[in-house]
Amino acid sequence: MKNSYFLITLVVVSLALFVFVSPQSINSICRNLEISKCQIPDKPFRLGLDLLGGTHLVYEADRPAAEVDGALSGADWADAMQGVRDVVERRVNFFGVSEPLVQVSGNNRLIVELAGISDVNQAIQLIGETPFLEFREETDQTREMLDAQSRGERLNEEPFAATGLNGRHLQRAQIVFDPQTGVPQVSLQLTDEGAKLFSEITKRNIGKFVAIYLDGAPVSIPVVQNEIPDGQAVISGKFTPQEAKLLATRLNSGALPVPIKLISQQTVGSSLGKESLEKSLTAGLYGLLAVALFMIFFYRLPGVVSVFALGVYVLLVLATYKIIPVTLTLAGIAGFILSLGMAVDANVLIFARMREELKAGKTLTQSMEEGFRRAWLSVRDSHATTLIGALVLYVFTTSIVKGFALTLGIGVLMSLFTATMVTRKILLLFTKQWFEKKKWMF
Repeated sequence: MKNSYFLITLVVVSLALFVFVSPQSINSICRNLEISKCQIPDKPFRLGLDLLGGTHLVYEADRPAAEVDGALSGADWADAMQGVRDVVERRVNFFGVSEPLVQVSGNNRLIVELAGISDVNQAIQLIGETPFLEFREETDQTREMLDAQSRGERLNEEPFAATGLNGRHLQRAQIVFDPQTGVPQVSLQLTDEGAKLFSEITKRNIGKFVAIYLDGAPVSIPVVQNEIPDGQAVISGKFTPQEAKLLATRLNSGALPVPIKLISQQTVGSSLGKESLEKSLTAGLYGLLAVALFMIFFYRLPGVVSVFALGVYVLLVLATYKIIPVTLTLAGIAGFILSLGMAVDANVLIFARMREELKAGKTLTQSMEEGFRRAWLSVRDSHATTLIGALVLYVFTTSIVKGFALTLGIGVLMSLFTATMVTRKILLLFTKQWFEKKKWMF
């Protein structure tokens, strides 16, 4: 009885997943039946550059021009490149690009992928602009406005006022540690002009907020404790060493960004991406069909059950892609198609063991239970090793391979669930006395 309830629940959940994954099918039926109120909102899959079309840009950092105060160590240069990456990513996000990819490649290159971008020249101009750092001060409305914004109100209003002190007045930012508590802080060294401005700002804002903005977004909002006349300030807060280091890097990037120049630009047309997507989906359909025919031909009734479980697996995986969401690229789709074959790999091990138990004269129930129990170690180990490989690829490789590793890893986890839970529960429905006389079906 419990297995029957499980099957009913599984069918209902599968239908819900189908509606979520492919609402266009339901909407199409509603339009054909002229049901105007039956329109299900669609959450589209997130497509990468090679499927959606867009632009691939490669920038090169000018290290000699960046070393205005002497040679940079390897760690300092890596921090500077990471700071530039953060600034460029914020600028691209501000531009409204869907799921941009901004990453450091090698020692001095920055790769920017803009999927679905329509105005490439504007994006290039935006990325090339100097990051803007500024200091803003509290007004009479600041605290009231911050309190309202914490409740989700007055979000379009700016709580701080400009002071005229900005990135051109910052000479250097670096991480320091409080000698008394050892808490990490960020030290700021201003130019002479900046020191004079900062002295006036801190003098009139003692006990108030002075916000530090980078590219129009606040990165720190400290409270002024006393006037600072010498152009040296310390931003204190509940920073971890990594957070303080990141803030210092961002401030330095805002004041003295590493010069970068565009060395490569490649445009992928949307029509080419659409063609690639259609071919990938066709390949996936053929792969699914081939696996289904193989399982039914060799394993008969259990094969039919595994095909149903494979359908549940596909819905679970595609729904996961939408929920996370996963940016689908050609490599990612390749990982999904590969996982289709791996999804039934566990079933093959289980069914083969089950047949051996049947040949030994055991009942269907005993054979199924023993088949799952004895095959579990092999299933567990094979999935674990594949997951380890996917994890290594995801952590230590570039974006294209990362997409493959992510879709493969998700597929392995979902196949483990469908093989050990879905297939098992459904097969136990076929252990009645009538099927004991039809063992040839197994």
